[in-house]
Amino acid sequence: MKLHLSRWVCLDVDTNLRRAREESERAVAGGAGIVVFPELFLTGYARALEPARARQAFGAISAGAPGTLFVFGSISEEGRNRLTAWHAGREAARYDKVHLFRPNQEHQLWQAGERYVALRWRGLTIGLVNCNDVRFPEQARALRLQARCGLLLAPAWWPWRRDHVWRTLLRARALENGVYVAGCCVAASAHAGEEFAGAGNHVFDPLGAPVETKDDHTYELALEAPPALIVDPLEQAVAVDRVDVIEVDAP
Repeated sequence: MKLHLSRWVCLDVDTNLRRAREESERAVAGGAGIVVFPELFLTGYARALEPARARQAFGAISAGAPGTLFVFGSISEEGRNRLTAWHAGREAARYDKVHLFRPNQEHQLWQAGERYVALRWRGLTIGLVNCNDVRFPEQARALRLQARCGLLLAPAWWPWRRDHVWRTLLRARALENGVYVAGCCVAASAHAGEEFAGAGNHVFDPLGAPVETKDDHTYELALEAPPALIVDPLEQAVAVDRVDVIEVDAP
């Protein structure tokens, strides 16, 4: 299965809407089964866009390619940082970011989501996470053990200077859960007042090995024949709800 991850440069809203349609068309023409854009890719933190206008664009793009699943990063809607996935002209799933990034004051911009979300598409269960969520292994673990996800998709707005952290966390979530993990980060923001250099896009297989790309966009995932796991969390995870803290008296 071909996965297309955008290397997105965030410009003004009108230009971004046009470019989203153009890139989607190119990705579909190239055979992409899933197309992913990064977090807040139409607006960043500083620009404004009515959610209805974004939704109209998403619906039109996905209606034009009914065989493709689109994950349109996230938009600001109803006081949430909302990731939205579309198929055949309709919203297939939405996920409100649970772990807001406090250094960017996200907790003052949005309310945190209250649930984890996965969607099942063509026999594949896909877990949805958003940027800072990858710091919290319990979310990825729940998506793997409870929803039985085979792929985790993580759109992001993550800085280049901390790409080593982003890359390490994505690899860790793949290794510990035995799943494919794909991180799609904004490449840059070129807008007055919000210049930003973003981290890279990274895809890891269930053994934590990088999945290579020949064009910096397309990744081939062997979903029907994934690599054999050394430790399978679905078979060997042990549920423990007790933690003992032992007090040791000082001499």
